[in-house]
Amino acid sequence: MNLAHRLVLTVSGNRLLANPFGMPVVELHTTGRKSGQPRSCYLTSPVHDADRVVLVASKGGDDRHPDWYRNVQAHPDVELVIAGRRRQAHARTASPQERARLWPQITKAYQGYANYQTRTTREIPVVICDLNPQR
Repeated sequence: MNLAHRLVLTVSGNRLLANPFGMPVVELHTTGRKSGQPRSCYLTSPVHDADRVVLVASKGGDDRHPDWYRNVQAHPDVELVIAGRRRQAHARTASPQERARLWPQITKAYQGYANYQTRTTREIPVVICDLNPQR
């Protein structure tokens, strides 16, 4: 799906599929946890503001975490491209309290995430990408 999404965005000059379901598309750049090689994928962000971008590691309700999430766990310094702007960020899994606050906002933005959660026994991780990390 990421290959198809990448192709449509590239051919359309980032006009088609730029905001599916009203959420902006985020191109996430990570470092492979095993290979150390650059990796990228397209995701949507149901919650975002000037300081953070929230991503959902749903993998469509699969019982396994998506590869991008495992890469972020191993190498939390990432790059995000949103609306053509590349930003450095530090990604972290939301605490249980943060997830509890964010999950209603996430499912309000896209009900599909709630459906994905019903398909799996794992708790779908919520990832907060801090755009202004204090290092």
